[in-house]
Amino acid sequence: MELTKKKFSFRRNIDMTQGGIALNILRFAFPLLLGNLFQQFYSMVDTWVIGQTGNDGAYAAVGSVGPVINVLIGFFLGLSSGVGVIISQYYGAKNEKRVNEVVHTAMALTAILAVIFTVLGILITPHLLMLMLSTEEGVGEVYPHAKAYLAIYFAGVSGLMFYNIGAGILRAIGDSFRPFLYLVVASITNIILDLVFVFGVEMGASGVALATVLAQGLSALLTIITLMRTSTCVRFSFRKLHIDTSILRKIFAVGIPAGVQMAITSFSNMFVTRYIGGANGVQQTLLSGWTTYTKIDQFIFLPMQSISLAATTFVGQNLGGGDEKRAKKGTYTAYFMATCVTAVLIVIIMIFAPYLAAFFNDTPDVVDCATLLLHYITPFYMFCCINQVFSASLRGAGRTGAPMIIMLVSFVAFRQLYLFIVSTFISNELLALAFGYPMGWGLCALLTLIYYKKVGYKSKQLVEKTA
Repeated sequence: MELTKKKFSFRRNIDMTQGGIALNILRFAFPLLLGNLFQQFYSMVDTWVIGQTGNDGAYAAVGSVGPVINVLIGFFLGLSSGVGVIISQYYGAKNEKRVNEVVHTAMALTAILAVIFTVLGILITPHLLMLMLSTEEGVGEVYPHAKAYLAIYFAGVSGLMFYNIGAGILRAIGDSFRPFLYLVVASITNIILDLVFVFGVEMGASGVALATVLAQGLSALLTIITLMRTSTCVRFSFRKLHIDTSILRKIFAVGIPAGVQMAITSFSNMFVTRYIGGANGVQQTLLSGWTTYTKIDQFIFLPMQSISLAATTFVGQNLGGGDEKRAKKGTYTAYFMATCVTAVLIVIIMIFAPYLAAFFNDTPDVVDCATLLLHYITPFYMFCCINQVFSASLRGAGRTGAPMIIMLVSFVAFRQLYLFIVSTFISNELLALAFGYPMGWGLCALLTLIYYKKVGYKSKQLVEKTA
């Protein structure tokens, strides 16, 4: 059954199965990078706005809830990536009907998960904060601000979910431009609302959270409207919402491990936050320094994440089209590109670390803490290029289970063991604790490369062959 009278149009969408490999990856990744930059920019504005109020408790709160927010974002990105892998393989195989069935099953699943996450998130917010920041009495001014922020964020989490799923659907058929455009609109909206809610209405951390969820809701709305109006095989209609059990099993098989994998890093970061700022009572200067470091840290990841998402779509479409050799070439090309860009960023950050830190918070002790972290940890981001690109390539092949286990071992089990041993028997100093990051990255890179070399894409088929 054809959904449209038109043949596939690649005027907007990028067909990864033909043309120059590097050019296709660049064309796909560049809008992603710009969109992520805008997203990080408005996140940076959130932090800057709170920092200008002089309320250190609110500033530390916004930073301390970052790992929780990133767990959610990581999980939904992974889930949408899993959906995208299935769509990209059907799309590469030119099976329009199954592409559309995946779209409607994914949107129905998202609606169900949105209700579950909203209710559970609001209920568990106090417990999450106790886990991260010790007791309510021990965290002083940080706890109430963090609690208000998370409650509002969970109340509006459906916008985040629908945008990520919708954007994942569009990216799977090679359209990374419109998701970028909607992120730009959301970013500008978020910045304006930040200024209104924090400086105008004086809502503090609650205002920042409200601005964020409203902006995310707008991006979700624009994405859904695009899917409803498109003439391609991903056209969405509320009347066609349903759960196809065979597709649902594939989404769970690929998307859930991918979601867990992407959330693992942030989940592990929640415990790092506790060790730095909560295990021995909140050390607000250290927590603020850590907040500043993580904001800058996120910018280093953006290019490699964008290139990695391009690699996922590239591998998915080419394996769907039966070209494994081209899929492998795309993986190594993406790795080379990610490594080059990351190396340049490392040099820039090493040189300008104090100035970058002072932009977020010019308190001398906070700047010193953030600068120390940047100088000692930044060079090890080269390991992350391996983790990001090769894991993304395996996701494109539908192999999400092994990368998930590798990250669980490296970022949760190993890192938490490291933190316990170091804090108990060696030192509670900031740098000693933070070095758990590069140690975990190195282990993950080694295990990921071993798995990719030994297993790779062997006999992994997600989609049915078309007659």
